[in-house]
Amino acid sequence: MSVLVVGISHNSAPVSLLERVALDDDGVQKLIADASSCEHVTEATVISTCNRVEIYTEVDRFHGSVESLSRLLVERAGETTEALLPHLYVHYDDGAISHLFQVAAGLDSMAVGEGQILGQTREALRRGQELGTIGPALNTLFQQALRVGKRTRAETAIDQVAPTLVTAALGQVDGPTGSVRDKDVVIVGAGAMAGLATATVTRMGARRVSVVNRSLGRAQRLAAQYDAHAVPMAGLSEQVGSADVLITCTGSAGTLIGRDLLARARAEVGDRPLAIIDLALPHDVDPAAGELPGVTLVGLAQLAEALHDGESGVEVLEVRRILGEEVTAFLAARRQASVTPTVVALRSMATSVVDAEMTRLESRLPDLPDDVREEVRQAVRRVADKLLHEPTVRVKELANEQGAVSYAAALAELFALDPEAVDAVTRPIGVPEEGQP
Repeated sequence: MSVLVVGISHNSAPVSLLERVALDDDGVQKLIADASSCEHVTEATVISTCNRVEIYTEVDRFHGSVESLSRLLVERAGETTEALLPHLYVHYDDGAISHLFQVAAGLDSMAVGEGQILGQTREALRRGQELGTIGPALNTLFQQALRVGKRTRAETAIDQVAPTLVTAALGQVDGPTGSVRDKDVVIVGAGAMAGLATATVTRMGARRVSVVNRSLGRAQRLAAQYDAHAVPMAGLSEQVGSADVLITCTGSAGTLIGRDLLARARAEVGDRPLAIIDLALPHDVDPAAGELPGVTLVGLAQLAEALHDGESGVEVLEVRRILGEEVTAFLAARRQASVTPTVVALRSMATSVVDAEMTRLESRLPDLPDDVREEVRQAVRRVADKLLHEPTVRVKELANEQGAVSYAAALAELFALDPEAVDAVTRPIGVPEEGQP
């Protein structure tokens, strides 16, 4: 069994194409279910953010699985296979493990080192667990990825290499509108990104923060955390008309703020500066809205360009060193654990042989004293243990060596171990779950 990742991100596709693959909560659950039902796929989950959709699976066959998973993304994009395939990427086994660790560490993010991806990785694990599509392999891999992400942030200053998307976007519009301090800010949405935006502008000293959302209850819960004001979606036009900064991140299926709506809302304020930051995928704001007098519109495409050179410096090099250590250690643990069923099956076979021979001896020597019988039993067991000690130690050591030889398989073949007995021995590979010793 091996890990396979098929995905699309800001590194491989333009924002216009990412918008067509973007998923809401129901879409993510449907994609996980579809992926897990593919032939050769035994475990599955999805990391879905504003700049990536990645399907993580445990598979027993590479080629058929790649084709099936790629088809799922093609269908959601509404593109031809030929148009989308050049923008998809595939990571397999060792490469897939390394990729997930980089994602969790923030090295693969649009804003290098941003911390939100750690929560999104945790959410992918939670979804898979709730849907029952994650088993021991992906559970262990994602738990370790979360640990790696935390370690890189604890031991380096990677989260300071580049700002979050919200902070970076505010930096892009700082010129036309001035600092967000003492400004009226409107946040449209109430999800994770909206929460980050609300926290950021509050911390930066915004005069008034309003949260607009279709669900007034969700808007109220978010607003209550930051002493902001909750507004129903019906009040959006009025809020837009009075805002200095508008941040949208709803992920709605269609355009939420069109050019005409914005023009009507601003009819009384003329060309007073308004900065619009559209962090939604697909976009919430009609790109033509940026042509209106006084309006500055920044979307993910502009942010991607602005943050393109963000990965630099000593911190990134240190994170890469840590990732190298972690990937090597994880692969070594996985290889050693992969031989455990064979070793256990071998020792079980030896125990069975000892028990059978003792039964045979007892039937031939029924008058053998109990103390002598037990001494003989222990002696035979010690002989069996000593004979098996070196092969089992060596097979674990050899499992760490790269190459095509499967020493566990060779051991099973040499000792004619029952394949079903080997498969029956199960043990989670790697480390315990988060929060466990």
